[in-house]
This record gives sequence, C-alpha cells and structure tokens, in this order.
Amino acid sequence: MIYFDNSATSPVDPEVLDAMLPYLKEEYGNPSSKYYCKAVNAHNAVAEARERVSKLLGASSEEIIFTSGATESTNFIIKGYLDYRKYYRDGHNHVITSVAEHKATLNTCKYLNGELYSNNDPTISLFGEKKRVDRGYEATFVGVSETGEIMPESITAAIKPNTALVSLIYVNNEIGTISDVKSIARICHQYDISIHSDLTQAVGKMPVNVYDMQLDYASCSAHKIYGPKGIGAAFVKADAYGLAPITALMHGGEQEFGVRAGTLAVHNIVGFGKAAEIALRDAKQNEENLLKLDRILVERIESIPCLRLTNPTDSRMPGIVSVIVEKKDFNNERFVKKISDRLALSTGSACSAGEPSYVIKALGLEDKTSKVLRITINKYTTMEAVKVLIDILKNNL
Repeated sequence: MIYFDNSATSPVDPEVLDAMLPYLKEEYGNPSSKYYCKAVNAHNAVAEARERVSKLLGASSEEIIFTSGATESTNFIIKGYLDYRKYYRDGHNHVITSVAEHKATLNTCKYLNGELYSNNDPTISLFGEKKRVDRGYEATFVGVSETGEIMPESITAAIKPNTALVSLIYVNNEIGTISDVKSIARICHQYDISIHSDLTQAVGKMPVNVYDMQLDYASCSAHKIYGPKGIGAAFVKADAYGLAPITALMHGGEQEFGVRAGTLAVHNIVGFGKAAEIALRDAKQNEENLLKLDRILVERIESIPCLRLTNPTDSRMPGIVSVIVEKKDFNNERFVKKISDRLALSTGSACSAGEPSYVIKALGLEDKTSKVLRITINKYTTMEAVKVLIDILKNNL
C-alpha cells in the first residue's frame, strides 16, 4: 500500500524514533523534579526540544507551550485569550474566523457562539431539539474565495467594536490554499486585535516565521512533520514582561509557565524537538523535492480528462493536491475504499471523516462534495509511487 494521506499524518522519521527511545527506557525522570540525574536529564531534554521548536517557528523558546497537538493549542488560545479580554481587560468578546477552517478552530468558535455541533452536547434535549446557548461570546465566520483564500477585506468588514481575536488557518488542510495571513495581521493590529494562525500544514514544508508574519499566537503539531502523535505546540508571543496574558488551559502545577498543568510527556517532546531540528536541517532539500514531485503529479493529473484541481492557482501549498472527479456516477468514499489495499487517499480532512466536506461547500461546490479526492505527498514519496498512483487513477476512473 502506497501512502498519499500525509495531511492526515506523516510517518515517524527514524532519527526521531531513535531520539525518543531513551526517554521511554532509562531516562524516565520527571522534568519537574529536582537535583537527581534523571530529573535533570529530562528537564534539559525538554529545554533543548523547546529551543528546537522555537527555531522552526522563528520564535523564542519561552514563547513555546507544549500541548497534545494543534487542536489543543487552538482551543487553548481562542478560549484563553477571549476569556482574558472579556473578564480581565476590556470586555471584548468577539472572534472572527473563516468558514473553511480546520474543525479545531471552526467548532471552538461555534461553541463560543452558542451553536451546537455535536449530538453529545448536553444542551440538546431528549427529543433532539437544539438550543442556542448564550456563553457570553460572539463569533463571525467569513467566507472564502472560490479557491479557498481568506481575503483581508472580508476580515476588515467583519471587525466590530468588541472584536478581540482573529483566528485563521495559514495553509488549508484540505485544498492546500495559502492565505495572506501577514496582511490580515497588519489589519488586526491597527484595531488592537490579536491574531492566531493554525500553522500545522505549513510548518516543515515552507519557511515559517511568526515574527515576520506578525502573529500573536499560533498552533502546530509534531505528527505532520515526521514526529510523534500526541504532541504539539502553542506559540504565545512574549514581551519584556513575559508571555502575553492568557487564561490557563489546565490548572494544577506550574508546568509550561503556569498555563498548562500536568506532567510533561518527555519522550514526545524530545521527538517533536528532533523532528523540528530535522525539518530545519533538510528544509531546502525537502522543499525542492516536494515542489518537483508536486509539479509532476499535477501535470499527470491534468492529463486525465475527468480530473481537475479544486485550486489550480499558485496560492497552493505544494504537496497538497485536491482534485474533483467529473464523472456522474463517481463517489469518493466508495472509490477510496475500493483502492485501499493499494493506495492511502482521503476525501478530505481526517477530522471530518464520513461527512461531506464543508471546505468544498465553502468554495461554492456543494454538488461536488462526493467527488473530491485529496492526494498529499511527503519527503519519502518517490517518482515510482506517483506513477503507480496515476496508473490506478487512470484504470479505475
């Protein structure tokens, strides 16, 4: 089986695994303990990993908060910052996001907005009636362009006197569209609004610098850059006085600068740090290979008459290729299942498995949600693998 679902997750780099193993065996100390060697070794390993992750993001080490992944980071930042603004600063309680975000952002903002998105929500009655709940926050969901780009003017139009935060994805996880987050950040700061960006699909694939992008907050995950699952980071901008004010995600001990209590998963943190180091070390080579393979893949896809790209423009991350199959009887779920012994493909985000893609709907392609395939490549993908993929597509469509 050849793997083309790298936007869902990537394989663990052997160097990452080797770096992690000692912290699952002999180096099992708690980094919050003191004085004895295993505790000191664990503490130093976490500090080194924090430094490596900060370099990958273009940040300072004290601005990196380790979390369980980008979903947790995003929840922490949106909820924590809005809580701070509403209750401790100026009463501002409004967040702006887009309709094409990852669900970590979309559903967090829906929750704050009093909307319901889960049948497990306790505010749904026994008879299935949905109730809107006033949680004391507002959210605005702006549209996107026909290629999925979040336009700066739509953010400007959505700003209210009580807007506190804008939260936007940098590279769309389903269609690869790159939005001009830097221009939006400039607009935000003109209005004393903070900005958070989900950088998960960009980190390790293209140069990322949170300072250059003028971000206040950011999220990312290790398992999208050949690291382990269950570990990610939140970037929280610091000033001369320390981290920007934000309400703690979990209360307890003083781990992670007092904003995320709990014993640190040292082995995963070390793995994240190693993955970040490798991503920086091999950045040029990996970007060149990714771009080369992407060009060949797109050329061959475009040679198949029934296939077209959802985003055919240059504002797309190389390696994330979303295609529409223009055949009346085609169903993407059935197709992915049919070829699953040979290829790993997806119909969209792993967090929306089994549901029609709301991202594709946001492009104005509601009638195409059952006809989209997402093909994503990694640094281990070969030309031979691309050839096999194209052959399977040609012979089965």
